[in-house]
Amino acid sequence: MRSRRRIGLLGGSFNPAHEGHLHISLQALKRLRLDEVWWLVSPQNPLKSPAELAPFAMRLDNARRMARHPRIRVRDLEARFRTRYTIDTLRRLLRLPGHRFVWLIGADNLAQLPRWRQWQRIFRLVPIAVFERSPYSYAALAGPVANGFAGARLAEERAFELADLPPPRWVFLRLRPHSASATAIRRAGKWPQGAFGE
Repeated sequence: MRSRRRIGLLGGSFNPAHEGHLHISLQALKRLRLDEVWWLVSPQNPLKSPAELAPFAMRLDNARRMARHPRIRVRDLEARFRTRYTIDTLRRLLRLPGHRFVWLIGADNLAQLPRWRQWQRIFRLVPIAVFERSPYSYAALAGPVANGFAGARLAEERAFELADLPPPRWVFLRLRPHSASATAIRRAGKWPQGAFGE
């Protein structure tokens, strides 16, 4: 029996949380053999304007309504830790005993990772699972991050090993496309007014 729980970390603004987040989380639980997935709702994404975001409490509540699975937990850890950057959040989380963490990101975030603070250090702190997301996947896999860490890439059929491997290690997971998009939901006027059936 494993002594440490395997936790997938899906961070983001969740502005709003949607079925696509749930789809990725369920795939992560299954294919990475995780015990849980934690949704880390960010109080303020450093790459976004505060004017773009609904209030934090509203986003957190909406994420809790959307999670709908006993092994998906919505967490406000960045607000509790008072961290703004992923690197700082991960450093705090890695102090927790009895856990092994895997960072979960979409291919769109892999492509823009060089804009993140100390992104190379993130690769060296935790294993990373990258989920296919059209139309970003090709550019992401041909970009500087994937090339720079090409030797650390794990074959997709070995994804279930990822949580137990020391970083740097990452895997690219192909999956059935999901049509949900926070941008599309906002453009359709369904957020924030429509988030709670109003």
